[in-house]
Formats: sequence, structure tokens, C-alpha cells
Amino acid sequence: MNRLSRTSLDLQDTNRIHNAWKSRIQEYFIQSPLPWRKINRRKTNEASLLGESLEMLLSQKCGQIAFRDFLKSEFCEENLDFWLACQEFQAFDSPEELTRRAARIYEEFIRAESPRQINVDFYTREIISQSLQQPSPSCFVVAQKKIYSLMANGSFPRFIQSDQYKVLFDAASKQKGLRKHWKTRHQADTSPSLKMSPQ
Repeated sequence: MNRLSRTSLDLQDTNRIHNAWKSRIQEYFIQSPLPWRKINRRKTNEASLLGESLEMLLSQKCGQIAFRDFLKSEFCEENLDFWLACQEFQAFDSPEELTRRAARIYEEFIRAESPRQINVDFYTREIISQSLQQPSPSCFVVAQKKIYSLMANGSFPRFIQSDQYKVLFDAASKQKGLRKHWKTRHQADTSPSLKMSPQ
């Protein structure tokens, strides 16, 4: 009877057991992270945040510069340049400006045999080509997402292991240390106990 009851677990019991094991596994790996994870969590400065995701990296000018330098060494800096051009393009709403900038982006990055052609499929290229008649801020969104995915899954993990990232990490760490030092000194200089009392 005991064997029969074990084999007749319903779906709810199976899910409960699965979730229990899943939480145990997560607890083991999350609560007991690898040593390098502990180091990153302890530091929690701009540099460690820049290494957490491509989105975080690209949100900072210094991150964009270091990542572009890395992409240049891999001969694919046009991916980042295209992505940044699309970000800027989406900020415009004037039809004349959209038309002018869309044509420039198409000529530089999309058109077959263009000097800095990005790696998008024929179908995406055709859709963009047709949208140039009346471009909207979203006409490059599909291509932009594909290029972002290409960078996030390919270039970004390699960047984190590169010398360019080490330089960025060191510079951001030093910058944070200087800011912290300045803040401590500034607070000490302006603390009420140091101000002279009126006589």
C-alpha cells in the first residue's frame, strides 16, 4: 500500500517537491556564492555594476567607450555605433529629421554593401527599406534588438574577461575611492564642531 501511495502522487505534490528542491538548490548557490561573487557583492561600486549587464554598461559613457574599444579589437564596433544611432534616432519626432537620420542610418549600417554593414537578415533589411518612405521612431527597433542580443550574448561575456574591462573596473574603483575620500574630507571641513563659534 505504501508503494502504491508513493506512485499515485498527484500533480500538486509533484510541484511541491519540485519547488522544495528548486529552493534548496537556489539557496545553496545563492546563499553560498562562489568567492568572486562575494567580492563583487562586497564592492558594489560603479565598476561591478557596469559588469552586471550590457544595459548597465551602456547606460554609462565610460562603459560605452570601453566596450567600443573592445568591439574595435574584434572588428565589430559598428554594432555598438548602430545601436547608439538608433537610441538617438528614437528621440526625434520631427518628420523631416526622422527622414534625414533614417536615410543616414540605412546608408551607413543597413544597405547591402554599406561601409559598416551590420549583421541582420534579408527580411529585416527589406522591412527597414520599405519603412524609409515614412520613417517612424520605431523603424529600426527590430534590427536594434537583434544587434543588442548579438552583443549581449556574444561580445559582452568576452568583454567582461578582457583587459578593457579590467581597466574600466580599476578606473571606476579609483574614482569611487576619490569621491569617497573627497566626501569624507568635505564633511569633516563643514562639520559644526570644526566651525568657529561666534565670540
